[in-house]
Amino acid sequence: MRYISFIHEGQAVLGIREGKKIHILGNELLDSLLARGADLAEYGRNQPYAATLDEAQVKEFLPPLVRPPKIFCVGLNYADHTKESDYEQPDYPTIFPRYHSSLVAHQEPIVRPLASDSLDFEGEMAVVLTGGGRHIAKEDALRWVAGYSVFNDGSVREYQFKSPQWTIGKNFDNTGAFGPDLVTADELPPGGRGLILETRLNGVVVQSASTDDMLFDVATLISILSEAISLEAGDVIVTGTPSGIGWARDPRLLMREGDICEVSISQIGTLRNSIENER
Repeated sequence: MRYISFIHEGQAVLGIREGKKIHILGNELLDSLLARGADLAEYGRNQPYAATLDEAQVKEFLPPLVRPPKIFCVGLNYADHTKESDYEQPDYPTIFPRYHSSLVAHQEPIVRPLASDSLDFEGEMAVVLTGGGRHIAKEDALRWVAGYSVFNDGSVREYQFKSPQWTIGKNFDNTGAFGPDLVTADELPPGGRGLILETRLNGVVVQSASTDDMLFDVATLISILSEAISLEAGDVIVTGTPSGIGWARDPRLLMREGDICEVSISQIGTLRNSIENER
């Protein structure tokens, strides 16, 4: 099942993508469905359609989840990216938070802030959870995955590296692109393994890797996070970026107003955003 959230006739609605058609289910979004324990793999099969649109009729997308309870980002989860970043490879995941106020949807501009011109791209796979609580065994972890989406962890590098903690540089408003589809876990390989992730800036491929290259896979990340933090329905794990970031290039390749950044993951979809300056 492929869910998308968008605005239709002034209302936020949830739809199912079927080829080039979008079937509208109603006004209850994924945030609410997950919070009340709905099985997303089955929910869309059992709901009548309020309307059916052509894909081109959808003009204003929303992130798959508008206000996730928690967004965990994982740094240094691809060895080649660690090497290009001049870090020692950690033996424990590098975890930092994102906040819902930083999110933008598919086809919504990523905003280059007034404070810095160091806006960089990071294509990543996002994992949405159904819950889980504490102390989840690795072998049980994937049963808590609702589905997968695409994320661009837009990073203001100057602020990311002002301190050992990366949180500020990863949380400027309107820098974290998320969507457009949430694909339920039953439609993808377990743990989202073996998918090809590709980032393009103005049509040029700047990142390309397999999700098999992640050092800490999805089940491991869920288990480790749950050692410390109660995982809730709607929590999101953004699983890390491969090599090719603009900050590591010589000369640096940073995102500017008018640029188009696209992140594609095979079997999940393509997230597309323009870049505009903060006004």
